[in-house]
Amino acid sequence: MIILTKDEILEHIAKIRKEIKEGAVFVYPTDTIYGIGCNAMDSKAVKRIRAVKNRPDQPFSVIAPSKQWILNNCILHKNNMHWLDKLPGSYTLVLKMKSKSSVSSYVNPGLDTVGVRIPDHWFTKIINEVGVPVVTTSVNKTGEQYMTSLDDLDSAIRKGVDYIFYEGIKTGKPSTVVILDKDEAVIKERK
Repeated sequence: MIILTKDEILEHIAKIRKEIKEGAVFVYPTDTIYGIGCNAMDSKAVKRIRAVKNRPDQPFSVIAPSKQWILNNCILHKNNMHWLDKLPGSYTLVLKMKSKSSVSSYVNPGLDTVGVRIPDHWFTKIINEVGVPVVTTSVNKTGEQYMTSLDDLDSAIRKGVDYIFYEGIKTGKPSTVVILDKDEAVIKERK
């Protein structure tokens, strides 16, 4: 496990992009809290996150590499199109997928929906450059408090990742979930 700051990430950006695409599992900052992620199309990497979080079947969300990826891979009813304008931002939009092959079946087992985010954060540019959706879920064991700094990172998670991209203490809260798989939006605030 390697811990890198923003400057160190940018210094080694080509290697980092390649390793993300090839299945590295990593902790990373967002506009809300720290996330743990990997290439959402890489089943082996997604299974690693499931094991380290002790989260066998609850769905994960993804950071979309772009709004165009969302339009190409998800169904957004025309009366809900305005939600796309809220991205980048602290929203997770739950949408029906056009094809279940858009992400690994381990991202959202048995579901035809996926939560998508585009954080308002510098790290999102790296995901855009990699060009694949990236799993986004809080850095914690299921049912425990999410990570706000390296001091409260669970030791099993620390051992289970390849990289930690760290930028100091985070004081945000998880994103607001907006369920858009039907004509009307259902908003779920998270605490």
